[in-house]
Amino acid sequence: MNAADFDPLTLAIAPPPNETPTARADRELAEAEALRISNEIDEQLRKERENEKKKKRPVKLLLLGQSESGKTATLKNFQLTYAKREWIAERNNWRAVIFLNLVRNVNNILDILNREMAAASLPSPDYIGSSDESSEDINSSSRPRLKFKEKHRLLKLRLGPLRRIQTDLERRFGATALEPQSTSITTAAPFGSEESQSSRQSSKEFSINSSNGWKSAFEKIRAMRAAARADGDAHALRRLQETDDEIAEVIAGCRDDVKAIWEDPTVREMLSRGKTRVEDSAGFFLNDVDRIAVSNYEPTDDDVIRARLRTLGVQEYRFIFEHGRTAGQEWRLYDVGGTRSSRAAWWPYFDDVNAIIFLAPISCFDEKLAEDRRVNRLEDSFLLWRSVCDCKLLSRTQLILFLNKCDLLQAKLQRGVRIRDSVPSFGDRRNDISTATRYFQQHFKEILKQYSPVQRSFFVHLTSVIDTRSTAVTLGAVEESILRDHLRRADLMP
Repeated sequence: MNAADFDPLTLAIAPPPNETPTARADRELAEAEALRISNEIDEQLRKERENEKKKKRPVKLLLLGQSESGKTATLKNFQLTYAKREWIAERNNWRAVIFLNLVRNVNNILDILNREMAAASLPSPDYIGSSDESSEDINSSSRPRLKFKEKHRLLKLRLGPLRRIQTDLERRFGATALEPQSTSITTAAPFGSEESQSSRQSSKEFSINSSNGWKSAFEKIRAMRAAARADGDAHALRRLQETDDEIAEVIAGCRDDVKAIWEDPTVREMLSRGKTRVEDSAGFFLNDVDRIAVSNYEPTDDDVIRARLRTLGVQEYRFIFEHGRTAGQEWRLYDVGGTRSSRAAWWPYFDDVNAIIFLAPISCFDEKLAEDRRVNRLEDSFLLWRSVCDCKLLSRTQLILFLNKCDLLQAKLQRGVRIRDSVPSFGDRRNDISTATRYFQQHFKEILKQYSPVQRSFFVHLTSVIDTRSTAVTLGAVEESILRDHLRRADLMP
């Protein structure tokens, strides 16, 4: 007998002695079935390991568009919809931002009121009540002077403390609290070409600190509080709390005067003559002053979505989705500064991004860029979209287009504003929301077809991203389309 005869494994798998042909057939059949089951289990484990690998790769989503197009509001909607615990933990940080938005609304009106009251005091027979009106409006108007009264002077005095509150809050949030005033950049897309790359190297305007933004501003404030607690500095903590309380008390004390100036018929007429629509601006809260201008105010979800704090550079936000098709998966969302001088900072983020949501605010067909009053905002969006479609680095990236601010577009059309006056190619089409959205959508589609390096489909959504309910539905469709593309890409990768 050789050594193999004593190997226990060999003995265990050896057929029984004196095995009959029938027993042998049954045994081999059972062994084949066991092998089949084992192979199925192995294959299932292999698929699970592959799925786990795919799951671990984060989904990268880039939000692009001009300033005030709704990028940050879209990002906040993602957080509200898919990372609720983190949203709730951060929500109260927006209280000071909403206060800043509210007092800025008031101070913008006071600035105009100061100019108009000064102009009304001049003995000029040509004065008709708005220093910002075009010559065409002035020549065609026979409106009488605005009659400012003593109550307007008193309102200016009583609302004076809000100047200091705005300054204090702007100092707290730094550059993110300041709006762009001008730029030397003359192209909608200062990225990609050799010329724009050279400009990035030579222009100080492109030296953007990507650590600036509302995320960083909140982290800075949290760090100040944490340091005071760690040092046991009760005085510093108390001073921080007293500052917050004082801001809330001053705003609450001005509540009735804020309501009075916003609801005053003469002030409303003044704004109308100057074609100033405060209510159409980002971060508008004057209609909510009764609820917000109280010492114990706590922001609602909708308040946070509407709050405005400018994004500088590129901000990265990481969320683990708590539910949905991609529950448990990390998403990395990149929110970018949208002014022309900020766009050169986008280029490094084009590589290895799964999808782009491009936000085009279609209500701004008759508005100019804040940083360059010579440029129509809708035309800037068209040029920027063309550059994104034309970028070879993005040729395989899924494009999702949000035609945003449809609510403001509808309100503007209902007021009688005609699209053809600012967009001659609109012609004699019906000046209604459905015709306008079809026209703008078709124009963006034609740009994609003409300039994309490869033919590709893209998704279009008509949105108002300050509407959290409808936006949650849209984001569900976005998640589904990005997930399919994300898994397809993972299957193609080694």
